[in-house]
Amino acid sequence: MKTSGSRSGTEPNSSPSLSSPPGRGMTRRQFFKRGFQAAAAAGLLGAGYGAFWEPNHIELTRLNLQQQRLPASFHGMKIVHFSDLHLGFPLWSDKTGKVVEMILQEEPDLIVFTGDMVDGRAQAMDGSLEALSRLQAPLGVLSILGNHDYEHADDLASKQASAGFTVLRNSHVLLEQRDGVIAVAGLEDWLEGTPDAEQALQGIPEGMYTLMLMHEPDYAGIVSTYPVDLQLSGHSHGGQIRLPGIGEVVTPPGALRYVQGLYNVGERGMPLYVNRGLGTTRLPMRFLCRPEITVLTLSSR
Repeated sequence: MKTSGSRSGTEPNSSPSLSSPPGRGMTRRQFFKRGFQAAAAAGLLGAGYGAFWEPNHIELTRLNLQQQRLPASFHGMKIVHFSDLHLGFPLWSDKTGKVVEMILQEEPDLIVFTGDMVDGRAQAMDGSLEALSRLQAPLGVLSILGNHDYEHADDLASKQASAGFTVLRNSHVLLEQRDGVIAVAGLEDWLEGTPDAEQALQGIPEGMYTLMLMHEPDYAGIVSTYPVDLQLSGHSHGGQIRLPGIGEVVTPPGALRYVQGLYNVGERGMPLYVNRGLGTTRLPMRFLCRPEITVLTLSSR
């Protein structure tokens, strides 16, 4: 007679064998071992991607901005904005030529650099002077200093000037095009220098379109209280390491509020654009945060 719930040759409550036949699952030890191997492999792939692939693939970001006070003669002006080369830190000392070629291919009207040319020593710029000296634009090549540029700030500013940059340190220049004039002002660094917006803007005629260059983007809260039409900044590196669903892991002081991309700041809604930069610092990698060159085209209303 057959007993319900049992199979021939097997007791109903007997335990299965502890040894699994080949191809029928795995032990707990094997499961954790393979899980660890998979996680380690993913980590190595991610680290390789972040250290070698992403930092070498620059993203060109194109942005069109309407600017109410921009003179009609500057309508369609193309500005190429780059930042944070960090020469002297791994990855970028031998790649400046590539950056220069990408910028020149855009045929900009104006080129601006928003700080951190080097990662400490002014001499780190020496190997890139020849490449950077090829940067040219009808309205000029302008730059400011970042917090990493202050170890030998005067020496670095002199080297930039020798490469054709006009270095703005709480000062401004007036740019003329046909019958129109605009102002571009630049501030000292917020963390290592003494930014003075009053001094930088002094002498700019009332009502004139004004572009401000400031390394730290969070300083836009102060700049927006002045008659400035647009601020361009860097410093944040976009966080440099970004995680899905989280975003930037950490950003430096001066870039805690504004990290990457376009913002409207203050009661007037002053536009601020934060460039992710080209180099790296502290950690020689980027993850989900490619280096960036920004191409801004301004239009008058």
